[in-house]
Amino acid sequence: MLIIPIVLLVCAIILVGLLLAYSPGKPEPFLNDNGRMLSGSISEKIHVNINGVEQGMFIKGKDKTKPVLLFLHGGPGMPEYAISRKYPIVLENYFTVCWWEQRGAGLSYGSDISYETMTFEQLISDTLGVTDYLRKRFGQEKIYLMAHSGGSFTGIQAASRAPELYHAYIAVSQISNQLESEKLAYKYMIKQLTRLGEKRILHKFEKYPITEINTPSYYVMRDAPMHKLGIGTTHKMKSVISGVFLPVMLNKEYTLSEKINIWRGKFFTTKTANLWSKLVATDLTKKVQKLDIPVYFCVGRYDYTVSYTLAKDYFEKLQAPIKGFYTFEQSAHSPLFEEPEKMQQILQEDVLAGVNNLAEIK
Repeated sequence: MLIIPIVLLVCAIILVGLLLAYSPGKPEPFLNDNGRMLSGSISEKIHVNINGVEQGMFIKGKDKTKPVLLFLHGGPGMPEYAISRKYPIVLENYFTVCWWEQRGAGLSYGSDISYETMTFEQLISDTLGVTDYLRKRFGQEKIYLMAHSGGSFTGIQAASRAPELYHAYIAVSQISNQLESEKLAYKYMIKQLTRLGEKRILHKFEKYPITEINTPSYYVMRDAPMHKLGIGTTHKMKSVISGVFLPVMLNKEYTLSEKINIWRGKFFTTKTANLWSKLVATDLTKKVQKLDIPVYFCVGRYDYTVSYTLAKDYFEKLQAPIKGFYTFEQSAHSPLFEEPEKMQQILQEDVLAGVNNLAEIK
């Protein structure tokens, strides 16, 4: 009878050993052809006091004299640097990139963070604080702001409040009216699952009428069918375990405790602080109708996590001196990672040049 507990203990020890081996927690440097650190590059993991809270970030770039780009991850509360190592990286070829992990998330998670400070107003203030830190540190009057998914909810508001700090705003899967987006996704999934004869999954949807979809339990349930239909995190990702969880746990630039904090922070921001429900309840198209800097929207054709159609409608209404809308035909919710070659071309030829020549809608 002791054999089973002993086997389980041995398996647990092996698993912990493997996780520790994959968790040295040191940022990987950029190397030249000779295997030495690339001259002029930067690769660091630091904490900076922003509005009274120590907040963590990776700063990465092959040439630290390049323009600075602040990346706002989605979620809320899901640091994307943790999974970005799985995908070809294009940002660090053209920018010095700050992969900031927002208050309460990942490197910036702490059990002492006040629940009262976990508001979007605070996250906007933090965004501007990190922006000022980067401007001063790298001696650049303006930086670029890129935001993905949940980060775009904060990012577009920060860009609206302080346009003088930014060269341009680049939105990847821009949120507009998320409640309407969820309704469109719900209807699409019902239609497609019915066509495929997925009675077991459809039975789960019966518990959630469309008028009651803004609940934590619904969002947990809808993840699996979204990925099954190719409208979730990426068009080809069928499982969040293989597509998100494992890449995080195998990322060597985090310690094991930091990896655990990624999941603790994700739970804290979405459940305890309830940021997602607050986001869903806001119509950004009424809140931000104009930006005084160039604006670029990059959206996946298959994206129903944040509606492609609604993002396009928002773009057409949004006022800005220069606008560019780009459809990523093979992508769902993460075109930055799904079609890096196209993203690279847009960044190089349009964003950095301050034009919109490649845009399909201007």
